[in-house]
Amino acid sequence: MSVDFKRRAFFMTGQTKKVNLDIHLPYLKGTEDFLEKCTQCAKCIEHCPESIIIKGDGGYPTVDFKLGECTYCQKCAEHCPEPLFDLEQEQAWDLKLNISGQCFPERNIVCQTCRDECEPQAIKFNFRQTAIPKPEFDEYLCTQCGACVSSCPANAISILPAQAINDLKSEMSDE
Repeated sequence: MSVDFKRRAFFMTGQTKKVNLDIHLPYLKGTEDFLEKCTQCAKCIEHCPESIIIKGDGGYPTVDFKLGECTYCQKCAEHCPEPLFDLEQEQAWDLKLNISGQCFPERNIVCQTCRDECEPQAIKFNFRQTAIPKPEFDEYLCTQCGACVSSCPANAISILPAQAINDLKSEMSDE
């Protein structure tokens, strides 16, 4: 069973270190650089053809995969007046996918919507193990586009910054 990191962070923010769960734009040179140099002009929000970039905490642009998937069109970088992006990076960002216990197959309800939306086929279902197969995730095939998040009817899939997940795991082990 996987951990619902967003829920865990909610309960932890009262008395412990706040963990940043915001997903900033793809191809950024670095989070610190982004937070220092972003003028919050909203040009990335205006020009995102998928309309998945919103104003997040502090007015900084944040990606919300519940609104759709990132097509990596680079419009956010093209229209940004600041030198925040490195389009030569191999990976657009360092994110991790999490499937919570709210997933329909975990509750014995047949569903494979995430697999159907996953273009690189990073989510598979093994029919040999159980009558109702559960999703299996291949992190090496995943492009971190978020198509599975917006399509999940149970809202069981989240994609979070890898650093935030590492921070949360560290917090949990310290308790």
